[in-house]
Amino acid sequence: MGTPEVFDFVVIGAGPVGENFAQYATEGTDLTAVLIEQELVGGECSYWACMPSKALLRPIEVETTAQHLPGVRGAELDPEALLARRDDWVSHYDDTGQVDWAEGAGIRVIRGVGRLSGERQVTVETADRMVVLEARQAVVLATGSEAVVPEVYAASAPWGSRDATGVREVPARLAIVGGGVVACEAAVWMNALGSEVTMLVRGDRLLPRTEPFASDLVRDALVDSGIDVRLEADVSECRRDDARDAGVGRIHGGEVQLTVAGDEVVVDELLVATGRQPRLADVGLETVGLEPRGIADRPDWLVLVGDVSGEAPLTHWGKYRARVLGEQLAARAEGRPEPVAPDEVPVPQVVFTDPQVASVGLTEEAARKACANVVVAKVDWSSAGGAALLRDDATGAAQIVVDRASGCVVGATFVGSGAGELIHAATIAVAGRVPVHVLRHAVPSYPTASELWLRLLESLPQDLRRGTVGAQD
Repeated sequence: MGTPEVFDFVVIGAGPVGENFAQYATEGTDLTAVLIEQELVGGECSYWACMPSKALLRPIEVETTAQHLPGVRGAELDPEALLARRDDWVSHYDDTGQVDWAEGAGIRVIRGVGRLSGERQVTVETADRMVVLEARQAVVLATGSEAVVPEVYAASAPWGSRDATGVREVPARLAIVGGGVVACEAAVWMNALGSEVTMLVRGDRLLPRTEPFASDLVRDALVDSGIDVRLEADVSECRRDDARDAGVGRIHGGEVQLTVAGDEVVVDELLVATGRQPRLADVGLETVGLEPRGIADRPDWLVLVGDVSGEAPLTHWGKYRARVLGEQLAARAEGRPEPVAPDEVPVPQVVFTDPQVASVGLTEEAARKACANVVVAKVDWSSAGGAALLRDDATGAAQIVVDRASGCVVGATFVGSGAGELIHAATIAVAGRVPVHVLRHAVPSYPTASELWLRLLESLPQDLRRGTVGAQD
């Protein structure tokens, strides 16, 4: 295999997290980085998750909105054009543009399977040879996560999230196992494409990490759209004849028979969306005396970032962490002071159902555990004229959670049309620890959905609005 090629940073995984790390660790310096990718450069987000799912959901949202706006006539979904839009947004599964960007930024790209093979060393199995790389500064694992498929479904060749976003054959009847983000969003677009969708949710509500009112609003909307949502539905058996891998997005065999609390559910396809886990099984940890469970005790030269780190499995969070770590490791390599990041950074998230769910910071339940005294303000979506103008039904709600001791917002949830575009203001408020007596002077434009902030602040006790921190209820 010859003498190892030496780079400052060897990055296994060229998704958006790996790309961001390589960029921020090298730009403006003489440091070098190489990206190793066995699939498409750009990763899960670009081809199988964020981009295709939102490409599918946005036209559906527009069509649904038009149905609730008197004065609009003729809005109709075109399934063939919808899937074509998806294909355009994933560049027809061609990563040439991503590779060109990396190489233009001075980052080397090697296609192949990269594994640790010793201290600061990675061996890459390419199509025609083995390449050994050595890292002066760090080996970075940005290998993402992989779907968890419970044993009961394993033999039935179920769909995963890639099949759902890459759908080619729309099943007449689709069962979705799970009640999280992937399950809820996929239910929306598969229903719009013509599937009769049944959601089998093991828990007692959808989106269990959000506020309960958000779960209820999303469930009501899914049911109203014709989706059968079954809570506390424990699948005890799954059977399928002629189960086979027919290709991404194509029906994987014959009918699927599911036993749920003694009843039988028969569908043409099954989507299992029961969670993901860090992809660490085949990265060569054993060659440096590590295993996935002991990864926290890794050496300083081995860096984990993105989903594989066990932190919030969100693209924007992984990219943020990659930017921070990239700059810090670059400074360390050059002997400069490392940029300092805040100890606590809030993690925002948007679920692109209809209504959308946008949240950041602590839920009310979490805040009551973390803070001695919490005040909650909640208003209906239609309480703001600008929000009500977006759709005549104006279904939704907004809530902020305030720590009385500091007078600062520690959490916020918006559920409604266009909620995703409102959450960044809340993220700034939480990250900046802005007290509500200051926020009330951030004047929302009229008539916009941002007026919800005014209604929320008006719902708080006067002492908080006036800046009397620590006063009693």
